[in-house]
Parts: sequence; structure tokens; C-alpha cells
Amino acid sequence: MERVRDLSELPKAHLHLHFTGSMRPATVLELADKYGVRLPDALTEALTSGEPPKLRATDERGWFRFQRLYDAARSCLREPEDIRRLVREAAEEDVRDGSGWLEIQVDPTSYAPRLGGLIPALEIILDAVETTSRETGLGMRVLVAANRMKHPLDARTLARLAVRYADRGVVGFGLSNDERRGMARDFDRAFHIAREGGLLSAPHGGELTGPASVRDCLDDLHASRIGHGVRAAEDPRLLKRLADRGVTCEVCPASNVALGVYEKPEDVPLRTLFEAGVPMALGADDPLLFGSRLAAQYEIARHSHGFSDAELAELARQSVRASAAPADVRARLLAGVDDWLARPAA
Repeated sequence: MERVRDLSELPKAHLHLHFTGSMRPATVLELADKYGVRLPDALTEALTSGEPPKLRATDERGWFRFQRLYDAARSCLREPEDIRRLVREAAEEDVRDGSGWLEIQVDPTSYAPRLGGLIPALEIILDAVETTSRETGLGMRVLVAANRMKHPLDARTLARLAVRYADRGVVGFGLSNDERRGMARDFDRAFHIAREGGLLSAPHGGELTGPASVRDCLDDLHASRIGHGVRAAEDPRLLKRLADRGVTCEVCPASNVALGVYEKPEDVPLRTLFEAGVPMALGADDPLLFGSRLAAQYEIARHSHGFSDAELAELARQSVRASAAPADVRARLLAGVDDWLARPAA
């Protein structure tokens, strides 16, 4: 058997992790019991069995079912202490998986009704991130994401709020939810506000729909990173464009399979993107529902796509380079990657 290095010890950055989706299953069950929340049977079964729910979001009905489970889990977050617990546990899981930098993605409007409003909700989240980062040693920042199912004016409000808190830990602006709904260009003003305020642009695209949605993110939203972006593999010219511009795709292999974008891990086009020179940052997306965290995505690259340790180290470097981490943090993580690769394989 080939000798390999421990991927949980490979320093890396985690750039695609959703807030509610980062929760531990046990935490959801405990909070549901605390607040008397009746979770859908499919979610309860998945959380207690350790097996992710069977999801297929390639049609609208499937996406609705996924969203229903996600919303049910989110409804268990009701007090500031729940937010602090989520952030702390997400950081602990990332540290365990070798992450040295985490950019957690959140739409604060989803939590505002129970936390006193939009501004208090974001401040509670940012305070939790700051405290957790200090206590765990994990670099953490926040990417505020608008919901493409809502009106573009809501996105503009969020963009202004994100810019307002750029000095408190917000580093980017995203656009999430079903990419089949809402054209990217409808949100161009919100992304302009965010970019003018110094935030990076990281909308979702190229997951549930094809290469055209990636092009829209580039042309209309001037994306510096693409959430997912895997469907770009279907268009060689688009791959070249991403590579030439150095636009990083935040690829989430386990998520792609769980949602039915690809049938099995081997079908996710990691090798196609990598060999085309497209930078990638592997991410766990929503480990609560998909059943695997950050290091497991690197395991998929190793076992399902034959990535060598040297290539896995390069993936880790790409994640660090695409992050909003300060220069000294990047340098430390990149040096750590080199150190990892210099160790003898076990």
C-alpha cells in the first residue's frame, strides 16, 4: 500500500462553509430538544444515524426538500449563546481537519428575527467569530451572502451592511441559494457596492446549472471566486478564462454528489479543473447535511481522483492564496504546507 501523509495535518484554508450547515448533528438535536422544535423525520433520522439524508436537488422539488431540512436546522438557533456555540464548534472541527483559516458564509437576515434585528444579528455573529478566533488560534472571518430567491434590493441592503462591518471581520460578499432562480445581473448593483467597499466577490455559480451561470458571475458580478463552479468543466474556453484570470472555484465534492450534481465522487471534475490550471479551494459546504467535513474533501481528491501528496499540497496552497487572510497568515500556512510535504510519508 502506498505510503501517504495525514491530510488532517495539511495546513489549508476553508472558504466554502455555510453557517447553519456547519453545525454538529448532536448540537442540532440538543437545541431542538431545548426549544421544542419538531424536526422533519428525515433530518432526525440522518442526525441520529450518522448517515446523510438522501437528497437530490437537481430539480426544484429536490431543492425544496433540501431547503426544508436546512431551514428546520436553522430554526434551532434562537439565542446569542447558540450562535457562539455554533461558531466555536465549527472552528474546533476545522482545526481538527488542519484548517488554519476559515471564512464562514452567512445571510444574517435568516437569523435577524430571533436575534433582535439585522444589525444585532450580524454583530452577534462577528463577536462570536472574533472571540473564537482568539481562543482557538484559527483565523476566522465572515462572508455575508445575499439570497438570490429574494429581491435584489435586499441584496443591496446586505451589501451596504457588509461594507459597514468590513473592519469588524467581514471580508467578502456572496450570493447563494438556487442558482436557477434570479439572474446574476439582477444583483450587479449589490456586488458593485461590496467591491467598492473593498470586499471580495464570491457568488455561487456552476453547480445546479451549467457553464453559463459561471460566465454570468464573471461578467455581471466580477467574481474573484466562484462558489462551486464545477460545471465550468463542460466548457474548455471558460476553463481557460478562469485559469487566465486566476479565479478560484470553491469546489465541494461531497456536496456535489449528495445533491445529485454528479452520481459519484469520481464524476466530480477535480482533475479537469486542476489540469486546466483553474485554482481550487476545496470546501465542505454543509457538513451537517452532507456528512463530511474539510479533510474528507481532500480524501476524495486522493482516493477518487488519484491526487498525489504533492498535488494535494498544491490544492492546499491554492486555498490559502484565494483567501482573504493577511499576508503573515498566508506565509505561515504556505510554509506549513511545504513542511507537511517535506515529512516522510507514513
